[in-house]
Amino acid sequence: MTEADDRPILAPSVDHSITITPTGHRVTVRIGGQLIADTDHALTLREAGYAAVQYIPVADIDPAVLSRTESHSYCPFKGEADYYRISTADGDTVDDAAWTYRRPHPAVAAIGEHVAFYPQIARISIAPD
Repeated sequence: MTEADDRPILAPSVDHSITITPTGHRVTVRIGGQLIADTDHALTLREAGYAAVQYIPVADIDPAVLSRTESHSYCPFKGEADYYRISTADGDTVDDAAWTYRRPHPAVAAIGEHVAFYPQIARISIAPD
């Protein structure tokens, strides 16, 4: 058994709600003015105590800009997060600018194969109706 096997797994509840819904609008992500993601299939994750987060399908992100870093974190509600470095066409590099849950816990399985970006680093736009 590894250390990771001893970590708690918590399910969303009345005291700590998590909802995942289709965003229903076009979502774009830019870093340094460069378009790095464009999708009509984003998911909005709302978690108690946090701002809503857009999760973008990996297939809708420019693969040339993403590379994994060594960083990891653990959320008892979602699982282990792996982080990405973003490298733009201008040569700018931002470590740990985005994250993914490659094997999310069952309650949030929908965010598997999706990536989220830090809004302090990326400009995330949701098109109006």
